Amino acid sequence: MAKRVVGVDSSTQSCKVLVVDAENGTIIRSANATHPKGTEVDPAEWLKALEKSLEAVGGIDDCHALAIGGQQHGMVCLDYSGQVIRPALLWNDTRSAQAANDLVNELGAGDDQAGADAFVQATGSIPVPSFTITKLRWLADNEPENAKKIAAICLPHDWLTWQLQGAKSLADLVTDRSDASGTGYFDSATNEYRYDLLALALRISEDEAKKIQLPKVLGPNDEAGKVCDKYTRAEIVLGPGCGDNAAAALGLGLEPLQASISLGTSGVICAVFEEPLNRHEGLMAGFADATGNWLALTCTLNCAQILDYTRELLQVDYQEFDRLVSQAELGANGLGLTPFYAGERTPNLPSATASWWGLNTENRKPENYARAALESLGYLLRYSLEVMAKTGNQISSALLIGGSAKSKALQEIFPNLLNCHLDLPTPGEYVALGAAKQAAWVLTSELPTWKLEVASLNAPANDDIYQESYGHWVKQAIG
Repeated sequence: MAKRVVGVDSSTQSCKVLVVDAENGTIIRSANATHPKGTEVDPAEWLKALEKSLEAVGGIDDCHALAIGGQQHGMVCLDYSGQVIRPALLWNDTRSAQAANDLVNELGAGDDQAGADAFVQATGSIPVPSFTITKLRWLADNEPENAKKIAAICLPHDWLTWQLQGAKSLADLVTDRSDASGTGYFDSATNEYRYDLLALALRISEDEAKKIQLPKVLGPNDEAGKVCDKYTRAEIVLGPGCGDNAAAALGLGLEPLQASISLGTSGVICAVFEEPLNRHEGLMAGFADATGNWLALTCTLNCAQILDYTRELLQVDYQEFDRLVSQAELGANGLGLTPFYAGERTPNLPSATASWWGLNTENRKPENYARAALESLGYLLRYSLEVMAKTGNQISSALLIGGSAKSKALQEIFPNLLNCHLDLPTPGEYVALGAAKQAAWVLTSELPTWKLEVASLNAPANDDIYQESYGHWVKQAIG
């Protein structure tokens, strides 16, 4: 019988488990269980969901390796007995917004720009409220007694891997470069923790910070121990696991200078680079990936809702929206949309609002509204690609994923709007699949080359008219 591996996606909403053929990546069976809602969760609930999923999938006694891809940034603090001190603060908990600002300002000795530059050079990213380091500052300021109890700090996937090991010693905690790089106190260029930044967050000395147990950072296919006999009678090796974005990139098989563009509530672009990402303007996050390279990430707060709100305005369904787009010309006869309904992160315009512009008696037609909305989404994502290009790394191609990627009109015009070669992979659970691929890599010592089914979209025209249209949109929407 072919060897089988287990890939786990422990996300904000749920736990998904795939049992996969290690040789060809075929999914043999799957299961999932939900996580509690909210931005503050007892990690024990993640373990319950994982245990339910492992049971629902039929057990794992016939498997040989397992790895976990998990939601990034969540703060899990443990005391000296290994007990969770307080519910974990997740990436989407924004109570640490002021803490993020304070940390940047303090690192820059009162100069915000200097602090931002210093964080990018040290860790690849400017901390935002989602990052672990900001949550630790919030803890130090608002729950000092809990902060004093900290003996170890880890992330959601680290804690789950530790539980599967048997959770015997804090010294057994492990992580990987990708998840560590989202903490705000890890340098992925040197693969070292920045205890000075951890100390800054907790308002303690660097010597005190070094006494805190942080997970050992393993290589991409290093073994992280074995699954304990509570969960299996078989000998199953554990992979180091990884952050969810890195797991998805691994599952999609992204090559250097290739990106994934996820079109959901937010628009997330991840791209693999072969050089450290500690020299950029701060509009992107510079993480590590799950293979030994680096993972650039940009996020727009506005994405699918740009199209949804326009459909609601026009009172049309998805199919009719696509038909309307096809009836309009490039530029929507002068009608344009600034699509910042929720402010915006890329570009950094948190207080911005949405607005239509260029309206006149000739262009106020449904097809122009539809076309302008889709163009605004395309150009907003193109702006993110150009942010990445400023590092000297030009994206060669990208994979379109997420719910909005199903739009036929989007598939037709996005290659030109983004000026990028685009492919459409078969929808799948790519975080769990990436974790399974890592497990197979640990098991066999060879990175699998599982085939990904993709449909290629039209090549971009590279026509000056699209560059002019994009430039006009940037001038009107961003300034």
